[in-house]
Amino acid sequence: MGFFSRNKAPSGPPEYLIVGLGNPGRQYELTRHNAGFLFADLLADKLSANINKIQFKSVTAAVELGGKKCLLMKPQTFMNNSGEAVKQAAAFYKIPPEKIIVVFDDISLPCGKLRIRRKGSAGGHNGIKSIIYHLNSDNFPRIKLGVGEKPHPDYELADWVLSNFKKDELPLLREAAEKACDAAELMVNGNTDKAMSNFNS
Repeated sequence: MGFFSRNKAPSGPPEYLIVGLGNPGRQYELTRHNAGFLFADLLADKLSANINKIQFKSVTAAVELGGKKCLLMKPQTFMNNSGEAVKQAAAFYKIPPEKIIVVFDDISLPCGKLRIRRKGSAGGHNGIKSIIYHLNSDNFPRIKLGVGEKPHPDYELADWVLSNFKKDELPLLREAAEKACDAAELMVNGNTDKAMSNFNS
């Protein structure tokens, strides 16, 4: 095994896009809206990859997950325009929506929980809204990471999703992101039903 073999990116075009949603910039790093970025960083870490190639309005890494070639992406467009990045990569590699796995924050789930869906509406999430608009399809699988609901109904949604995780919530989020990595591996192998039964809270 050569010195560089551990980091060797797979050759050939990706079959799947795995997209973690968030906002670029230091000030957003540990905010609730960045759960998808935190997932992408964890998956890259597990696969000994660096998400640092700049393309498709994103930082990306070519990885192999479950024997499948995938492009791991963190769109740098800011959340509300995530679809621009996803559309560019999908068009370039001719990847259909059903092979685009999107991982993002969900305020309707408690911190540490996750929920997998084959497809569906945006449910009020602006990043997903943008992806549906640009792909002209809602037929892409997604993994929702729970970030907890607003502390009270009058709390501004934008303020809540851009608030930082509390210290005791971060281990819970990491636990959910770990499960999301396992779920993504099942999903790229066509085992979405199994991922749903194993991990849906």
